[in-house]
Amino acid sequence: MTLDQILSIGVISLMMAAFVWGQFRYDLVAAGALLAAIAVGVVPYDAAFDGFSDDIVIIVGSALLVSAGVARSGIMEYAIKRYAPNVSSVRAQVALLVVTVTVLSAFVKNIGALAIMIPIAFQFARRSGASPSVFLMPMAFGSLLGGLMTQIGTSPNIVVSRLRQEITGTAFNMFDFTPVGAALSLVGIVFLVLFYGLLPRRARENASMHEAINIKNYVAEAMIVPGSTVLGKPVADLMKLAEGEAIVTSILRSGVRITPLPDAVLREGDIVLVEGDPEALDRLVAQAKLSVTGGRDTAEKATDVEVVEAVIGENSMLIGWSAQRLDLYNRFNVNLLAVSRKGERLSERLGTITLRLGDVILLQGNRQALPEILRDVGLLPLAERKILLGSVRRGVVPVLILIAAMGATAGGLVPVAVSFFAAAVAMVTFKVIPIREVYASIDGPILIMLATLIPVSDSLRRTGATDIMAGWLSEIGAGLPPYGALALILVAAMAITPFLNNAATVLVMAPIAAGFAAGLQYRPEAFLMAVAIGAGCDFLTPIGHQCNTLVMGPGGYRFSDYARLGLPLSLIVIIASVPMLMLVWPL
Repeated sequence: MTLDQILSIGVISLMMAAFVWGQFRYDLVAAGALLAAIAVGVVPYDAAFDGFSDDIVIIVGSALLVSAGVARSGIMEYAIKRYAPNVSSVRAQVALLVVTVTVLSAFVKNIGALAIMIPIAFQFARRSGASPSVFLMPMAFGSLLGGLMTQIGTSPNIVVSRLRQEITGTAFNMFDFTPVGAALSLVGIVFLVLFYGLLPRRARENASMHEAINIKNYVAEAMIVPGSTVLGKPVADLMKLAEGEAIVTSILRSGVRITPLPDAVLREGDIVLVEGDPEALDRLVAQAKLSVTGGRDTAEKATDVEVVEAVIGENSMLIGWSAQRLDLYNRFNVNLLAVSRKGERLSERLGTITLRLGDVILLQGNRQALPEILRDVGLLPLAERKILLGSVRRGVVPVLILIAAMGATAGGLVPVAVSFFAAAVAMVTFKVIPIREVYASIDGPILIMLATLIPVSDSLRRTGATDIMAGWLSEIGAGLPPYGALALILVAAMAITPFLNNAATVLVMAPIAAGFAAGLQYRPEAFLMAVAIGAGCDFLTPIGHQCNTLVMGPGGYRFSDYARLGLPLSLIVIIASVPMLMLVWPL
């Protein structure tokens, strides 16, 4: 081996050790590895930042934004209510999510299938009180398994099909991958549903201070309007939307207070007083299509409206006054949406509550004017967090955008990176996500990690280290039985794919596998399929496939967490793949 090859392997080995150690943030480790690779000369200066223009960075960043848009729309909450109203146990939720993502990934790009299901995973986490980390990694692994089932499910299948045509004159067709892929998906789903408990419970690594705020007793009032979904229906139907996280405390009808009995029928113009945390109130109001402002507009454009959470300070002019007496709307052009008072349940109408020092309130107003208003009335804003109560929703628009992106990709009209980037731009253009929240939705540390790792990983190819490894592989395989030789190719592809793009892994390994098979006088199909499976199944790291990377930030995972669930899954895939490949594609 040359000095450059030794240095390249050394830098990557130290980087992997630092990832597993977990004492430094993953983006800092990756950036340090890039600097080290530049310093020892295995990454040239002019290639140092090639990763920032790589398609994977664009795909992951765009998918995060698209997923946030789908989550914000509220369409996922509706889907859960409509199609999975009684799924409450964690195991049943994991099963539903993993099966759905796996099946979808066979027919659309696996990262697209994963992106559309991530918001549902967060809804399930809130419903069951589980950490999102319980769901996200099994979903990512399910998306990788599902991609093995068809030619269009994942990039390695497409590449290996083309290489087979170059080698044998016949390409793999759409469903040549299905027998083996379906078998692997089935055993993988069973494993993930039974053993998801191997994962540690994690919180988001980049969680901000707002997640420490735990205010659950906001009182708000909402009006039943002509378009409300609960109009003419009993209170019990409205309560179902809250999933036990919010309660109806009173109903006001023509100025008369009515006890909110479960069978009381809601009428147009009724005002319901509800209590719960902001997210529960938002879900209830959005799904029931209630009005929380009584038709009072606070800005000319819906995109200028923002809701802030603030505490009434000791010098606030609101102390001792109600919003109604103070004429808050007409004087300051803001709506009081909710009030929370520690240790006390508020039963009055929102506008008549006499405000006190320490009360926490939600105010809706013009985004540019709110900071000055808060100062004028003596309010102390809490740590910023997303409050969607009273915000404008775009309904099915984000889902249509995502479907269009996945359809364009599946039809081969545009590459995945272009498709998802266009979808992300459309999310902003159609105001699904306010412009001020765009960059908060994109996980910066993940993108930095990806962009800096790409040239480091490519140094193996650039220095010729991959050719040395291929030679070792041929020497080892010459003395193995047929099943051993097939397993060796599969394991080698699995081992390489964390350091190369999965499509690049196929490009490197497929010619080796074909030549390897020819030298042993075997047919090449099973070996090419083994390369595709190995390249598509990186369950050990967050860096080998964009689906794994996509869930790292939202799930709060550490680098070493992937192997806890991924290592046994990798062994299962190897054990199941070899006999299935030999059965379907005889040597």
